[in-house]
Amino acid sequence: MSDYKLLITFKSDLYNYSLEQLRYISEEGVWSIGQMYDHLIVVAHEYLDNIETCASLNEEQPLGKTQFGEQLYRNGGFPPIKIRLPDELNSPPNNSDSKEDLISRMVQLIQRLSHWESKVDYINPNNKVEHGGFGWLNAKEWYDLVGMHFRHHLRQKNELESYIL
Repeated sequence: MSDYKLLITFKSDLYNYSLEQLRYISEEGVWSIGQMYDHLIVVAHEYLDNIETCASLNEEQPLGKTQFGEQLYRNGGFPPIKIRLPDELNSPPNNSDSKEDLISRMVQLIQRLSHWESKVDYINPNNKVEHGGFGWLNAKEWYDLVGMHFRHHLRQKNELESYIL
């Protein structure tokens, strides 16, 4: 499934949840489905912001990815494990959006992703922005990271759905 179709599926799935289901937190430290969506949307926009930066850079970056970054792109995605960020980077996502808000935010994200889809291949691959864990990424790599991140959360999505259905 293409990344674009994956995001469309995530958006479509929002219609299946009640507001109570979206906001339901099964236990301390576990996100609600709404929080997972908020996290995915916020992070995807950060990645897309980095694509815009790559597109506007006038200086090439000779440095590349970290060892973890190389492995991530070689494997085409994250390892099938739960990844917990350090606490200072791990503030809980917003849990107050309505279903309509989340759908609207997903529509905006899909439009923005679609806007860059045909452009990333034409941005100088040596124009890069640094990712804290993966090293220096170019526009195409930032674009691919959006889909990798959504796929990474598919298991979490299924797990969270099992608590509410």
